[in-house]
Amino acid sequence: MAAAAPGSENAQSDAAGIDDTRVNLIVLFGGQSAEHDVSCTTAAHVLKAADPQKYRITPIGISRDGTWAVAGGALLALAEGSHALPGRLDPAGDALAPTAAISPAAAGRPATGRTVVVPLLHGPLGEDGTVQGMLELANVPYVGTGVLGSALAMDKAMAKQVAAANGIPQARYVALRAHEVGPATPARVVEELGLPVFVKPANMGSSVGVTKAKTVEAVRDAIGIALSYDEWIVVEEAITGREIEVAVLGNLDPRASVPGEIVPGAEFYDYADKYVEDGSQALVPAPLTPAQTAEVQALALQSFTALRCEGLSRVDFFFEEGGRGFLLNEINTMPGFTPISMYPKLWIASGISYSDLIDELVRLALERHARQRRNTDH
Repeated sequence: MAAAAPGSENAQSDAAGIDDTRVNLIVLFGGQSAEHDVSCTTAAHVLKAADPQKYRITPIGISRDGTWAVAGGALLALAEGSHALPGRLDPAGDALAPTAAISPAAAGRPATGRTVVVPLLHGPLGEDGTVQGMLELANVPYVGTGVLGSALAMDKAMAKQVAAANGIPQARYVALRAHEVGPATPARVVEELGLPVFVKPANMGSSVGVTKAKTVEAVRDAIGIALSYDEWIVVEEAITGREIEVAVLGNLDPRASVPGEIVPGAEFYDYADKYVEDGSQALVPAPLTPAQTAEVQALALQSFTALRCEGLSRVDFFFEEGGRGFLLNEINTMPGFTPISMYPKLWIASGISYSDLIDELVRLALERHARQRRNTDH
């Protein structure tokens, strides 16, 4: 892996008086997607929670223009203690001198001792299998789902096809590519799905680019917004139901957390509600019967396995009471770890602390990498 800032690892080690046999934890954050800011906030809180007696931490920021650099300010703050870290990291303003800029290939170069990469990247060029593929080529263990599962879960259109093939219930939808959209498309979609509908970029998360459309004209505008983020879009029927989320953790034998329920503060659970205003209400555990809890946990595990997920994922459902029951909405292979994020909240309610969750994810990354090497080293 890329080396940390000169003297930074020694400073951390000397200050803590630690025998330096720790895991090299490389935290990637930022990225080029519209979810850049979410990643920067997530990274700050993961760095604060990672145990310096277990990890030698190197934060690497990726700017919006794709420049990779060691986050010098974050390293200096870590040397003083996690309390010195800001609430949000900035890959552009927090980088070391230009000479510290590195290439993605350098970020995958093995260092002395065990190394694990935590790709806290949301959206395209990070959560979609691209960075995961680079790390596979570099033969470096990393937290989270592999190339295929990351790509499938990121692409909502393909994820829905896989879910349908596995008999997982979900809302009715239409997937469209940019060149397929014409003047008659909005009316055709409304005729098939009714109103209102949700229009989404296929490859985006955190509700970026998502619009709830209540008229044919609004559908036309929403399609334009979604296409500004992605070549593929998904139009879904609007479900009148509760929003239930389940956190999944594990590799070959994954386990499901207690379910949680999101009560949106806005008309739907949009980007601002998730990360800016915190107007939503999270009910953890969700007020469900034991039978309903068991059902949604089983569906979460089935979805996790069907889409080839590993490590961690948050599986989101709509609950149509008195109707079709639980309907899969989407799977997030790198869910946020901000203070108001559901994934850590669900595991804390299930008996795993924030710092222990990081430890378990690192363990799972090492386990998965060792298993893969047994299958490929001949």
